[in-house]
Formats: sequence, structure tokens, C-alpha cells
Amino acid sequence: MALPDHLLAGYGRFRTGRYAQDEDTYRTLGGGTQQPKLMIIACCDSRAAPETIFDAGPGEIFVMRNVANLVPPYAPDGKHHATSAALEFAVLSLGVKDVVVMGHGRCGGIRAVVQAGDPLSSSDFIGKWMGDLRDVAEAVKQDLARDLGHDHTHDVQTAVEHAAVEHSLANLRTFPWLRMRENRQEIGLHGAWFDISLGELHAYDETARSWDLVSGA
Repeated sequence: MALPDHLLAGYGRFRTGRYAQDEDTYRTLGGGTQQPKLMIIACCDSRAAPETIFDAGPGEIFVMRNVANLVPPYAPDGKHHATSAALEFAVLSLGVKDVVVMGHGRCGGIRAVVQAGDPLSSSDFIGKWMGDLRDVAEAVKQDLARDLGHDHTHDVQTAVEHAAVEHSLANLRTFPWLRMRENRQEIGLHGAWFDISLGELHAYDETARSWDLVSGA
């Protein structure tokens, strides 16, 4: 079966546009090896593509995307670990200097653990994948209920999206070879969150434990 027409049309625009503009770069990359200095762990959500948000060229960012941009804890148990494998490749083979975990607003994976009765919460794969975040989500709900005095679904969703990034940063440090490199200041770990509607990027300040709007100027 042929590829969908809109994909073929997009490929045509790529060939006459982006590829023609960066042909030398693509030929160099294709004839050698990739050497990105940055890895981004982002969500699969079609609205929050890291290469678009950061206006990145070919070969600039090593991207791993999964549901809700989660990093599982270090667990070399012989099971399938796509995110951990990508992280291992980026750090040990490519030698990236920075790893960014980037969440986004209105994340469907996060919604599955925030909203009671969401159909994805008991699905074959997403419910299990998001299981590591359930305790985090519950703690966020309790904190907000105590601080606000009543339920705010939007506030909870955003707060859990932030907390998920913070949780993944903590999980990154369970990987011994990554933790060792961070201790030696050979690699930096960062958290970010993208507001799809406003096009705004927020960065996590681990020292202040705060989320700050990044200037786009």
C-alpha cells in the first residue's frame, strides 16, 4: 500500500526545501556518525515536537519520545526498556553533554492518572506504563487540596505534568553511569515544560524547586 498522499506531499516539500538548504549537512551526517551534544526525552504527543520547538537542524538533538516523557528507574532486569536503552546509547556511545526531560500541557498520559475513570488508566499498556507515577499524582492532589481547599482539575493536571518531569529527573540519577558523570560535572540534567496553546517554555530550577518562564526573545 502506498504511503498517504499528505506524507508524500510533505516529503516533496522537504526535498525541495529543508534538504536542498541543508544538503551538505545531510551528506556529512549520512556519511559519518551522529554527534549530538543534547538528548531530549519528550512525549509522543504530535503537538510537542522538540525539533520544532527548539528550531533544531539535522543531527543537533538526540530525541527519545514516549508516552508522558517518563524515565523509568534503572532496572537491568532483562526486560524491554526502550527509554533506558536510548539513554544508555546517548550517554555512553554519543557522549551527550546535556539531558532534558520535557513535558507539556494537556498530556493524555498524565490525564490517565489524574482523572478517575479515564479509559486509558486500565488499558493494556498505558495504565501499566504510567503506574510508576500514580503515587506522585496522588501526592500532588493531596498537596493542592490542602493548599487550595478544593479541587481544581486544571491545576492538578499541570502540577502533575511538572511533578512527572521532576520524578523523571530523580529517576535519571538512579542510572549509575549517568550519576557518576553528573557528579563529575560532565553532563547536565534539565527539566522543561511546554505550553502548547501559548507556545511558552518553562524551565525547572532544581535549586529553587520552581518552574520559570523562559524568554523567547
